[in-house]
Amino acid sequence: MDPSTAADSPPEVGLDFPREWIEFLDPADPEHLVRADLTWLTSAWTCVFGRGCAGVVAGRAEDGCCNHGAFFTDTDDLTRVEESVGELTPEDWQRHPGTAVVRDDWTEPDTLTEPAPGEEAEQALRTRVVEGACVFLNRPGHPAGAGCALHAMALRQGRHPLETKPDVCWQLPVRREQEWVDRPDDSRVLVSTIGEFDRRGWGPGGHDLHWWCTGSPTAHVAAEPLVETYGPELTALLGPAAYGELRRLTEARLDAGLVAPHPASPRPVPVELHRRRPG
Repeated sequence: MDPSTAADSPPEVGLDFPREWIEFLDPADPEHLVRADLTWLTSAWTCVFGRGCAGVVAGRAEDGCCNHGAFFTDTDDLTRVEESVGELTPEDWQRHPGTAVVRDDWTEPDTLTEPAPGEEAEQALRTRVVEGACVFLNRPGHPAGAGCALHAMALRQGRHPLETKPDVCWQLPVRREQEWVDRPDDSRVLVSTIGEFDRRGWGPGGHDLHWWCTGSPTAHVAAEPLVETYGPELTALLGPAAYGELRRLTEARLDAGLVAPHPASPRPVPVELHRRRPG
């Protein structure tokens, strides 16, 4: 089904439309090449959890995109989150066991990807799912507020949620792919591709989600472009120098006039989306 035809959720645009890309070398590393989707990074997307989000599961808008738990990208990711979990109190976290928290209280193994016929499924740890949603999701009515307990704790402490949440949670809906590429002159570069984590990013099951925000005008309501509102996340994904260059090139492209704006964002792109920088 074309996502834009779903009858019981906010409309979405189709998945295929013209996009503009930029490619540049990281000023801090000549072996790091960045490719970035300007159509996505200049969009007005913003998270609308609790204020228009229809949820990825029908009838559970209050869960947002937290129904399936979060797989950990590596040991560093797991360790960082474990340290954050240790800071949560029963007042912060609805599912707190009320005793010293152990890893089994909030993680569980699951199949990472569906195996090919005859192959064994790859298992990996993810956050535990309880009553249809992530164990860290506080439900509406909880004294600490609805939403991710790790996210709320970070904000209360004056920290950015990327310091406390699993990697996949703070990165969404930005998608970073990396690969080493051999070039014709025998040089090698690490290519980091930054783009939109659309329905396809979830794999075949992404087409079955009740709703996905990146293609919905309901979520394209920010007053500033994604390259600005997601500055901390993009800096963490690319490094400070590469993010600075990405920001510079994106602003220059907007000032020159974007050829392929995101179809879910306001058109034409509002002036306030690209006139924010000093000077």
